[in-house]
Amino acid sequence: MRSHIGALATGLACLLYGGSSVAAHHSFAAEFDATKPVTLTGAVTKVEWRNPHIWVYLDVRDPAGKVTSWQCEGGAPNQLTRQGWTRQTLKEGEVVIIEGYQARDATSTCNARVWKLSNGKTVFAGSADDGGPTPPTR
Repeated sequence: MRSHIGALATGLACLLYGGSSVAAHHSFAAEFDATKPVTLTGAVTKVEWRNPHIWVYLDVRDPAGKVTSWQCEGGAPNQLTRQGWTRQTLKEGEVVIIEGYQARDATSTCNARVWKLSNGKTVFAGSADDGGPTPPTR
């Protein structure tokens, strides 16, 4: 009887806590639209370096001067670290250019594929194996 209660408790814990991380991760096609490429130029306002993906927030000014806040998903921190990224690669206030794809719900959300840093360096966002379009070779 004790082993059944332990197994039930373990199974319930896996469903309650383990399922949330699985549900939080998604394929490119589930959230982003490969037919809606975007190129954004803006100042970084915040960087969240956490699993399963980093998120970079930036303010983008349109030709009329209106500022829109965007959130852009990058790759996993471990994957970016293997590419040479650090937590200091993108700094608050730095103006960057992001090439990516807009969210299916047409919000100001994108999946970043390529980042052009203020020093002129182009780096990949580390998300090319998620089912989305592969970034161009540079």
